[in-house]
Amino acid sequence: MNGTATRFLRLCVSLAGLVTLGWVLTGQAAKPVRHSLPTDWSHRHLIFSHPGSPEQAARVSQDPRYLQQVYRREQQLALPVAAETDTQLANRFSHTVSSVKARPRKFHRDWAEDLGSGGSVGAGNYPAKFSFNIHAAFCDAATTPDYVVFSTGLAGSLSQASVVAYDNLYSGCGGTKPLTYWAYNTGGTVKTSPVLSLDGSQVAFVQTLAGAATLVTIKWKAADGTVGTPSTPTVVASMSVCIAVPCMTLTPLHGALAVITDDTTSSVFYDYANDVAWVGGTSGWLHKITGLFNGTPAEVITGGFPVQVNAGNTLSSPVYDSGSNSVFVVDAGGVLYRVSATGVVTASGQLAFGTGIVEGPIVDSSNGSVYVFSSDDGNGTCTGVDCAGVFKLSTSFPATSVGSEATVGSSSATPNPLYLGAFDSTYYASANATGNLYVCGNTGANPTLYQIPITAGTLPTAGQPLAYLTTLASTAACSPVTDLLNPNTAGGPSERLFVSATNDGTLSACLSGACIFNLITTPWQPFTAYTVGQQALSPRAHIVTVSQAGTSAGNDLSPWPTAPAGIYVDGTVLWIDQGSLAALFDTWQASHHYTTNKPKFLDSNGNVQVLTTNSLVVPLGITGASQPVWNTTPGGTTTDGTAPNTVTWTNVGPLGTVGLPVAGGTSGIIVDNIVGSGTVVGGSQVYFSTLSGGSCGGGCAIQASQPGLN
Repeated sequence: MNGTATRFLRLCVSLAGLVTLGWVLTGQAAKPVRHSLPTDWSHRHLIFSHPGSPEQAARVSQDPRYLQQVYRREQQLALPVAAETDTQLANRFSHTVSSVKARPRKFHRDWAEDLGSGGSVGAGNYPAKFSFNIHAAFCDAATTPDYVVFSTGLAGSLSQASVVAYDNLYSGCGGTKPLTYWAYNTGGTVKTSPVLSLDGSQVAFVQTLAGAATLVTIKWKAADGTVGTPSTPTVVASMSVCIAVPCMTLTPLHGALAVITDDTTSSVFYDYANDVAWVGGTSGWLHKITGLFNGTPAEVITGGFPVQVNAGNTLSSPVYDSGSNSVFVVDAGGVLYRVSATGVVTASGQLAFGTGIVEGPIVDSSNGSVYVFSSDDGNGTCTGVDCAGVFKLSTSFPATSVGSEATVGSSSATPNPLYLGAFDSTYYASANATGNLYVCGNTGANPTLYQIPITAGTLPTAGQPLAYLTTLASTAACSPVTDLLNPNTAGGPSERLFVSATNDGTLSACLSGACIFNLITTPWQPFTAYTVGQQALSPRAHIVTVSQAGTSAGNDLSPWPTAPAGIYVDGTVLWIDQGSLAALFDTWQASHHYTTNKPKFLDSNGNVQVLTTNSLVVPLGITGASQPVWNTTPGGTTTDGTAPNTVTWTNVGPLGTVGLPVAGGTSGIIVDNIVGSGTVVGGSQVYFSTLSGGSCGGGCAIQASQPGLN
């Protein structure tokens, strides 16, 4: 079955839950459903691999997040209507290796907005995006424009917003892009990620002031305030008594003896079906709040809540799983906790040492699995030091369990955090939890992107290193990893991965500074029709390009290439290899004799050229005085130099990894992946904030284009 047919079948199964979702959305099954879509941090942490049975499908379809995931991953995306001129591209990428005329895949900043001096969403935190209709993109002129929310990380005041939203987001919108939709001073500092109501009319987050945390819910007003001149919402007990927007409710978070606790590490998780919020905080307290958006917000102080899962360590963001009716949360001491509906706590064994665990777990509700990301596993098996690792446990794990582990490089006495990884489309499509998990590991040395192949829910003992994100001597930190399936790219579906490093980026576009990486992770598919130029990530974890169109075989048992320009015969398809993602690029040099084996560089057309003649034998292998006219067809060759000492370069396809400079690295990345074909141009993009200043003066709220979608 080809990839399109597989997605269609999966979508058909998923649509079985639409009636249920319609009831949840509207409360009245007879009403038509408008498919709006919130996307925030929590959609990265509660996921659903493909249901393996009708019973399982019926269960997960009760959770609105399951259908949201289907919409987000399956919806056809908007295509660009016009290519940029060569001059525009040259100006944008004038610092790219080999030539100022280089035309790599387009990955650029659409806009950057100043969040205020020193402002940032923060490492490991995320903005939140709301789309009012998954079949259309709405600009500022619409009654309900799409918008994206950023916390600023700065104390709210008369001259500084604590939270801001932007609309008029897309390149196809008229006028200024973006526009400030609303900006509010809520009286505190927001150090965690916001969440959105199902209809997009409200936003919630935790703020802190003088060591005391408050859960804030805002019913916003359009065209209200700016970052430098924010509005202040009226405080109400419930939105039912909000006479004129904007209004906000303030719910203090309590610990023992009704003392208000603090929270700078735990974002709010919202249970759409029950209008319940879950949030952690200092001293190990887990809080339950009812009536968050649709009633009167109030912390539950009976029936075992709030519950102190430990007495000394701060908690990260909790995840509520309706399948097990449990909340899963980790702490700075490196322990995973399962909390039942009645407040009963089950603690795992210690999974992380040193800096502990900084980001909440991923729960696969379909498969009943919890994935935890540890920067230091304490086992000392990585060449004499501890390892960074990903742990997998059951949602019903027994006390003191440590589950299974896949290591992802070495740790150190003071490791960088190991942030959230991302599953690929193969995992989401699998009915038995088979696929790949990507994570940025090697937390004690240079950050490295790892692929963890999972087979029927079983982790390998170690992940496979894919690419070094920084120079070997660097100890820069990574961001969380985001994976995007795009079913609408020219030639066939594609998949890309986004991750950033805080400094020393290896990609030339980033000039050895902080860098966001965008690379191909499209998995190979059996019995699939491929066209020339399509690209995938081979089982060897190399980017490969179709040099001869055809249909792939039913398996990939033959050995894939291990060296640049290697050829793989796959049914009637021919693939050509770009080589290891970890291998550095060379530059083309005039009248030069290359002495390394199969050097590669990026040519003026944005294609990777690999030297495929035996240039190591003198006097053969001298390049010309100027660059030749490069063959633009994958698999095609170019003769370079003057006979008899010519060399041959082979085109191995467009550059599979592109970069974008970002000041200080990025926050977590939100991908808007739902806009229908034929709507406003630029409607599917990525959103994040920088971790330091740069072009904005303060931190930047940024929208960047996905390659092929700008």
